[in-house]
Amino acid sequence: VLENDYESLRVLNVERNGNIIYTYKDDKGNVIFGLYDCPTRQNELLYTFEKDLQVFSCSVNSERTLLAASLVQSTKEGKRNELQPGSKCLTLLVEIHPVNNVKVLKAVDNYIWVQFLYPHFESHPLPENHLLLISEEKYIEQFRIHVTQEDGNRVVIKNSGHLPRDRIVEDFVWAQWDMSEQRLYYIDLKKSRSILKCIQFYADESYNLMFEVPLDVSLSNSGFKLVNFGCDYHQDREKLSKHLTLCVFTNRTGSLCVCYSPKCASWEQITYSVFYIHKGHSKTFTTSLENVGSHVTKGITFLNLDYYVAVYLPGHFFHLLNVQHPDLICHSLFLTGNNEMIDTLPHCHLQSLSGSLVLDCCSGKLYRALLSQSSLLQLLQNTRLDCEKMAALHCALYCGQGTRFLESQIIQWISENVSACHSFDLIQEFIIASSYWSVYSETSNVDKLLPHSSVLTWNTEIPGITLVTEDIALPFMKVLSFKGYWEKLNSNLEYVKYAKPHFHYNNIVVRREWHNLISEEKTGKRRSTAYVRNILDNAIKVISNLEARNLAPRLTPLLQEEDSHQRLLMGLMVSELKDHFLRHLQGVEKKKIEQMVLDYISKLLDLICHILETSWRKHNLHSCVLHFNSRGSAAEFAVFHIMTRILEATKSLFLPLPPGFHTLHTILGVHCLPLHNLLHCIDSGMLLLTETAVVRLMKDLDNTEKNEKLKFSIILRLPPLIGQKICRLWDHPMSSNIISRNHVTRLLQNYKKQPRNSMIDKSSFSVEFLPLNYFIEILTDIESSSQAVYPFEGDDNVDAEFVEEAALKHTTMLLGL
Repeated sequence: VLENDYESLRVLNVERNGNIIYTYKDDKGNVIFGLYDCPTRQNELLYTFEKDLQVFSCSVNSERTLLAASLVQSTKEGKRNELQPGSKCLTLLVEIHPVNNVKVLKAVDNYIWVQFLYPHFESHPLPENHLLLISEEKYIEQFRIHVTQEDGNRVVIKNSGHLPRDRIVEDFVWAQWDMSEQRLYYIDLKKSRSILKCIQFYADESYNLMFEVPLDVSLSNSGFKLVNFGCDYHQDREKLSKHLTLCVFTNRTGSLCVCYSPKCASWEQITYSVFYIHKGHSKTFTTSLENVGSHVTKGITFLNLDYYVAVYLPGHFFHLLNVQHPDLICHSLFLTGNNEMIDTLPHCHLQSLSGSLVLDCCSGKLYRALLSQSSLLQLLQNTRLDCEKMAALHCALYCGQGTRFLESQIIQWISENVSACHSFDLIQEFIIASSYWSVYSETSNVDKLLPHSSVLTWNTEIPGITLVTEDIALPFMKVLSFKGYWEKLNSNLEYVKYAKPHFHYNNIVVRREWHNLISEEKTGKRRSTAYVRNILDNAIKVISNLEARNLAPRLTPLLQEEDSHQRLLMGLMVSELKDHFLRHLQGVEKKKIEQMVLDYISKLLDLICHILETSWRKHNLHSCVLHFNSRGSAAEFAVFHIMTRILEATKSLFLPLPPGFHTLHTILGVHCLPLHNLLHCIDSGMLLLTETAVVRLMKDLDNTEKNEKLKFSIILRLPPLIGQKICRLWDHPMSSNIISRNHVTRLLQNYKKQPRNSMIDKSSFSVEFLPLNYFIEILTDIESSSQAVYPFEGDDNVDAEFVEEAALKHTTMLLGL
């Protein structure tokens, strides 16, 4: 961000609007204050002290009319500063628009830090500026500074002789300033217990104490510690590595994390804790350092990366912790010093500032820490550990937030490494996680209602680190009404208190209802037509939404057939997920919820289509594979394998598949598998016979002995209603035999034996064979008495004469005549 030829240049503070305040000394030893405006990338001179002073804290107000600075006077002989003799530290307030008066706020023998409060960006300038003074004597004061304009644009302090001030905090041992959110966190000790408190400053510059919560951290002998009150260059770097580190991180989802690393007595083992206060538990990690030959002079750095918190010890390890879903350690990434990614990070002490800013204390350079998609993808592709693959996948999807390019890269890798993970299903995890991120930003609390991972437990150890999880006390909120971040935090805390069991959606109800509908279809006792029509209408909406999201023509023949079973599953999932959202998303419009549901299920289906399209394109398959009369190739077998893995991934979660998926899967199965393997796959449920696939099979294949065996084996495995339709399409004695059997079964279901004339008119039969003649006569009588004519399809009828002919043909075939 900043580069300057002066070796004395120091970044001192970063204000809420992103402006960077820095100082340096010119050739004459004068201290020059500058401001770097990030939006315009321009430097501005604020003020020059013609004295030999060392600045360690400064802040400028939002209008750039006032500069507050704390300076340490030179102790060189004969150069004691004349502004305030006898004191070590001067805290000054300077009018800089234009440069005018200098007021001494403090002249003491302990350090004072300064920080202007910033109203909201869109607020109008207030006539009163508020300045925080933080004293090494463990108190914090707020000065109220009125300014007025004189002689045009000249801004001066009104009544500068007496500035009103309030003491807002006393007897604290640790404090942190959150520049971007204007919050003051501090810890005071009550009966040797560390109590974390937070003050929120508002746009009108009023403030409230928001909460207090006990922390299990040892601060009684740690002295005085400040975090993010500017950039501190005055710590002893040799001692820094053994000092405790503690900082608070939040994000827009309502998370509240306290990161803590105690004093380190030995470098053989490092311990640090993260208190997930919004989740009601803490995790303490312990790791052993390798190659600790030299004294470590760099302390642990905690970095706020929004959805993640990074723990970094230069040259040794990098731990990326998932803040929103910290329950399973596999969703966090732990890398040790021999990893290539760590080699790209700075190897000197880093200071974490607000808003993901990081100061390299060795070079004085300021960085904004961001997660690299390309590095995470590289790690995903190269690492051998399943836990690192899992963490890298989730982190990459978070960075991409559903972007098509990132998904394409991940899918390309998955299609080539579908069996790369043994601890979890890679396709399943990708589909669930990517679908989650596609709707995550739509509204708050989605993370509590939708699964972000298919993995519910993880019992495998992470190499190089051990973990202890403990429940912690929840904060006691000190206010009654909440807005913005505080409303989300309070919602998270309420969820921890009362959400037993958790609210994550699953398809258990959908599974049960779907099986009921399929059973009713088989027995012909389906419930009201309106109910089923509503479900199928839901499926139509999903497919329309999916096609609207992706206008490019598809290579694979998906979404082009009815496939009523998958449409029922789709529609049921829409209905159940909508009810789930309506129950738990209070205050969200019904129309928005309906669209979220359509987007989520469309995304699930789109990802499946995308995986299949990628494999199809990679192996350069053509439309000719859609016919049964072609032979399977290595490319078709590879696509069949991918489709089988997709089916396995969706089956356990009971997720819908795009209509046409089962048909294509069956066609490739017939191409690629020997008959006994094919039938085993059908019997086990891995291949699902659809009417479209079987009709095409009957039409495409001739009646060679091999094909007859295949067709007959397929027909025997069809549901009765579909089997009857298919038999009509196969002009073969075996087909006639099956039709006849079904007809006889229907006729004789309610048959009651009646007294009959034993004489049979043989002249009415083409063959004199008494058992058959007698049987056909009975069927004829039943048909006549009940006037039962059973149409099969079209205008063809199946009757006793048809049965007689089929029986004779079948007998002739069996006798080899």
